[in-house]
Amino acid sequence: MTRHPAGDTDYEPLGRGYSSIRRPDPRIGARVLAALGDGHSVINVGAGAGAYEPGDRYVVAVEPSRSMRAQRPGMRAPAIDATAEALPFDDDTFDSAMALATVHQWRDPDRGLRELRRVSRGRVVVLTFDHLAMQRFWLAEYAPDLITAERRRLPDLDHMAAVLGGRVEVSTVEIPADCTDGFVEAFYGRPEQLLDPAVRAAQSGWGFIGPQATARAVRSLRRGLEDGSWDRRHGHLRHRPAFAGSLRLLVAHG
Repeated sequence: MTRHPAGDTDYEPLGRGYSSIRRPDPRIGARVLAALGDGHSVINVGAGAGAYEPGDRYVVAVEPSRSMRAQRPGMRAPAIDATAEALPFDDDTFDSAMALATVHQWRDPDRGLRELRRVSRGRVVVLTFDHLAMQRFWLAEYAPDLITAERRRLPDLDHMAAVLGGRVEVSTVEIPADCTDGFVEAFYGRPEQLLDPAVRAAQSGWGFIGPQATARAVRSLRRGLEDGSWDRRHGHLRHRPAFAGSLRLLVAHG
């Protein structure tokens, strides 16, 4: 039987090899851990291969993609096959909830956020991207179709905060120069990495612009690197230890 993707990206073919590129960065992980507070039980929704799951808590992972569930490390408990929009748990089951770099992929983000709030009696932690800040990233010069597609997918931060309700703190998460989690802005100072098809395959946004637009973007970036124009405009980023891009942390307090 053919199963339709649970979200806007089909990770059954695209998820293979994802965990080798999207390895959790310890500095981002420290921000997530601090945001979760001191609750003992955590639900991780849209858990993927298990990145950033705290090792000192009882964690229940929810992930609808079989390919992604198969990439979870052996020390992690198997993930439950379910979606954010219909979590199979009672109200207030967990001390806290987390959803990291996943909300923009859900079919119904509002419903999923309300489910996070419903099953958590404490904090809800969401790691996401600010669609307004993304337009300022240099890749918009070389891959405008990608940035447009990503901005279209990303829910507005104020709207997400309103859906979660109560007191919600929103903060910028700086991206380290050697970030090991290979989302697009992780390579702000290492542009050559975005020429690698394996790197782009671990970034879901490329799948929304098609092969022709991707090829144009790659040619444009390669040309900019070869003729030195990228370095003339953006070369200072190669030496910046961290970058305040579009990565945001939302913490909704219970």
